[in-house]
Amino acid sequence: MQPSSTAVKNLCRQIIRYYWKPAESEHCNVFISHKRSDTNKNVAGLLYYLFSTLNLKPFLDSRSMKPGDKLYEKINAAIRDCKVGIVVISPNYCDSYYCLHELCMLMECNKKVIPIYVDVKPYDLKVSDKGSYTKEELLRYRTAIEEAKNTLGLTFESSNG
Repeated sequence: MQPSSTAVKNLCRQIIRYYWKPAESEHCNVFISHKRSDTNKNVAGLLYYLFSTLNLKPFLDSRSMKPGDKLYEKINAAIRDCKVGIVVISPNYCDSYYCLHELCMLMECNKKVIPIYVDVKPYDLKVSDKGSYTKEELLRYRTAIEEAKNTLGLTFESSNG
């Protein structure tokens, strides 16, 4: 079930109310990290739209990048430039190398991170060792997930709209 735009607008208002005023900058103000297959057409896409209408210059990979852009170059620059990272954590978020990279970078750059838990509870989050990560990467990802779990976030149940 797709979330209603009213529910996503309420999430957006909560974030704006607590965290910042629009800046006069050409760089992104808010970086939206998400698992595209889970949230691109609902929560993440609607957040991008709403932040855009408020001139908050959001970064969302599917809307902010063009063919030929270098993934890490563009994403890393957006994370370094942003003021706030919105981490839309869905059931498959921890399975994505890119999502984990973005979360780690947001944490390592000491950005304000606001988790939005979509159809998942923080205590259910864990990074599984599928043999594709080095021990250092696994530790880095698990540390970032633990930090996100210990950060007050917002919850969103798509079944409740």
